[in-house]
Amino acid sequence: MNGRDLLRKNSRMPFRAAIVAGSIAVLAVCIAAYFLLLEANTFEPSPLIVTVSRGETFGQVVDAFASAGLLNHPTLFKISGKLFGYAGKIKIGKYSFQNGASNREILYAISTGTSTANPEVTIYEGLRSAQIARILKREVGVDSAKISELFADTSLIRLSNHGAASLEGFLLPETYQFYWQVDEKEIVREMLSEFRKFFTDSLQRRAREMHMTINQVLTMASIVEGETVLDRERPIIAGLYYNRLKRHMKLEADPTIQFIIPDGPRRLLYEDLKVESPYNTYQNYGLPPGPINNPGRKSILAALYPERSNFLYFVADGLGGHRFARTYDEHLRNVRVYRHARAAAKHQ
Repeated sequence: MNGRDLLRKNSRMPFRAAIVAGSIAVLAVCIAAYFLLLEANTFEPSPLIVTVSRGETFGQVVDAFASAGLLNHPTLFKISGKLFGYAGKIKIGKYSFQNGASNREILYAISTGTSTANPEVTIYEGLRSAQIARILKREVGVDSAKISELFADTSLIRLSNHGAASLEGFLLPETYQFYWQVDEKEIVREMLSEFRKFFTDSLQRRAREMHMTINQVLTMASIVEGETVLDRERPIIAGLYYNRLKRHMKLEADPTIQFIIPDGPRRLLYEDLKVESPYNTYQNYGLPPGPINNPGRKSILAALYPERSNFLYFVADGLGGHRFARTYDEHLRNVRVYRHARAAAKHQ
């Protein structure tokens, strides 16, 4: 080998070494990228629901995800978030991830607010506003105290002739979808929007024809809601209570007593009927000051369109419904029938 060939050979060696070193570096980067971003996280159950809450730092989010079992390597996840610029962009939300989700998929979701599992909240007929506030705290992660404050803000109703002192009765039972920890005011606005969609101009006109405020209609509807679960009975019971009002009789509605006793609902005692309260319809004439719960659509319609009858009394029939009576003597017979049926059931 002459000198020229030797020089040429020696010049190729550093070049080859550089190629090898570069290849190793690229491989190392690929391996690092795989573990940092692309490796599948394995977890159960699947899908797994996790949350990012208000005020949480990226580090706290990583710790919460790790505790939930979402991440195979929390430290690598944290490095990925900071290295690739996700850490400062996380958004509050409730997220659903399928088994096998990579760090990149998780980071992308929580930094863009996508792939969220919006809480579906069902508000059942007859719930009180305090109960609704607790449900929203549990299911949507909001501040129940702020919700309760907003439930006192009647300016949000945005209907004339509402006559309300609070939003009790106006929180329409429905299944709602809310973003996790959405602003509390948005929740209340959405619920009132549903009420306004239902309580249309024709229903408002009907309330005025009855010389009632919307609050009074909802008060009657809430009593009906508390009295029966049978749709066919709602207009009958509403008509019965209107009959009592026209005759200047006390309503003597048990649901109003359940509303004022601190340990209700439970079986009522005679002393409960003597509790001093403007909501005690055994002691006071007329409707109570406001709704005792949030009635559903069918009870509201029953309050607006009651069934005409001469009924003034009713009692449970022991089968989930009621027996209705026009006179007190007829009512007493129905009461005896009910007590006999209840006694017989106890001995079976």
